[in-house]
Amino acid sequence: MASCAALSPSLVEYFEGEDFYRCGYCKNESGSRSHGMWAHSMTVQDYQDLIDRGWRRSGRYVYKPVMNQTCCPQYTIRCRSLQFQPSKSHKKVLKKMLKFLAKGEISKGNCEDEPMEPSMEDAVAGDMALINKLDLQCDLKKLGDNLKESLEREVKKKGKSTKKEESNEFIQSQDKNEELGSGEPSHAVDVHTAPKPGKGADLSKPPCRKAKEIRKERKRLKLMQQSPAGGPEGFQAPREPKTKPNQPKSLEELIFESLPEDASHKLEVRVVRSSPPSSQFKATMLESYQVYKRYQMVIHNHSPDEPTVSQFTGFLCTSPLEPENPPNGPDCGYGSFHQQYWLDGKIIAVGVIDILPYCVSSVYLYYDPDYSFLSLGVYSALREIAFTRQLHEKASQLSYYYMGFYIHSCPKMRYKGHYRPSDLLCPETYVWVPIEQCLPSLENSKYCRFNQDPEAALFTRNGCRVM
Repeated sequence: MASCAALSPSLVEYFEGEDFYRCGYCKNESGSRSHGMWAHSMTVQDYQDLIDRGWRRSGRYVYKPVMNQTCCPQYTIRCRSLQFQPSKSHKKVLKKMLKFLAKGEISKGNCEDEPMEPSMEDAVAGDMALINKLDLQCDLKKLGDNLKESLEREVKKKGKSTKKEESNEFIQSQDKNEELGSGEPSHAVDVHTAPKPGKGADLSKPPCRKAKEIRKERKRLKLMQQSPAGGPEGFQAPREPKTKPNQPKSLEELIFESLPEDASHKLEVRVVRSSPPSSQFKATMLESYQVYKRYQMVIHNHSPDEPTVSQFTGFLCTSPLEPENPPNGPDCGYGSFHQQYWLDGKIIAVGVIDILPYCVSSVYLYYDPDYSFLSLGVYSALREIAFTRQLHEKASQLSYYYMGFYIHSCPKMRYKGHYRPSDLLCPETYVWVPIEQCLPSLENSKYCRFNQDPEAALFTRNGCRVM
């Protein structure tokens, strides 16, 4: 991590949760209770420590359920991504995506997707008035104001293009043009693209590539495969298959399986920094907002005027996390990002994520309802696990994928437990316990202490140890 002396200190305002309010999970009108604080700024290490104590963020609002009082206790869950193996249902989703990309096939029958989280407005319903009040009064919300004003102008202009700055986005592509002539799978390649001097690249569209450039790249990749040490800087040769004969394919092999030359569709996954907003984020913000608006209308039955620009920027764009780029960290740095899924040149889904010192934390996912048949909830989670493993190669401490809260008392929200191996956070001792050991207790009681060590120290809500 970067030196603490070089970082701005975290600045928060704490608000004790006194009243019960409507639960976004079981819909109990007065069953949920939480503590919260407004984060003006926060270091990624401080937020890492907070989520390891059961806190989560919604925009700049950071909250923690009062676990032994709320109607639906919410346990922090993390997946051990390095040991993760996709289940049969996960493999079906990946194969469904590959068939669609390769041949345009749309699977018939029931969609094997996962239930989505309640909207963030529902999840922190009792604190919405406070959030809106703080958002209006906060002097340090210039980022949110700028985003809102910019997006409102774009909405009025109906997509009028703006000038782009230098690009530094991270692209994971599953493009038939990146396949080797030998037919080996095209794995993700870290690509840093930049518009040529004096030319404004249209970053709202995937970069065009000439056939000559594609042939040259194929040749370079072949040469690197033959002599990895002699490859040019910035290129990564496709990895050799990690599996041995008669062993199951790895997650990466399933995701980046080779596509035919005449593939029907092209999918790219781009990671763009959302706070502070990068030029790529600004250039695609209008299109991303329109996807969010359709998602809220169709999936959460919101009215056309309900998913406002203010809600979009406040919950999914602004973040208190201060960006950090230490030399031993991931190439994209730490902080808040949007992981955009581009299909044939348009955004069909966006995963909101935080990249922290020890984990990738999933914040939210929204997608174009027209593509629900692709099970994008499952697919994006698998891509985020694979992304976590990829970041681990550069930042060895970063090895976990945090999926938010696991709510066993709400059957529709148990799907997060299907990503194994995973752990739940003990609400009293703050130690991680394998979920298999927690489930029997949760069947008997909504609220449980998972750590069975009677000598383990308890923690009060302010973090002090008691015996």
